[in-house]
Amino acid sequence: MIKIELKIEGMHCGACATGIQMLTSSMDGVKEVFVDYEKKFGTFEFDETKVTKEQIVKAIEELGYKAS
Repeated sequence: MIKIELKIEGMHCGACATGIQMLTSSMDGVKEVFVDYEKKFGTFEFDETKVTKEQIVKAIEELGYKAS
C-alpha cells in the first residue's frame, strides 16, 4: 500500500469532494480516500499492484477536475 496526496482544482463545495471520494473509493485497490474541497487536496491510499496514481488522476479528471 502507498499513500499519496494530490492537489485537486475545480472543486466548489462539499458535494464536489464527496463525488471524488465516492468514485475513487470504489476503484479496485483503493483502500482509503479523504478529499478536502476547502484546502483543494485529496489523500489516497491504494494497492499499487491493482491501481496506479495515473488511473486515480484520470478518474478525477474525467469528473471535470484537475488533479496533480
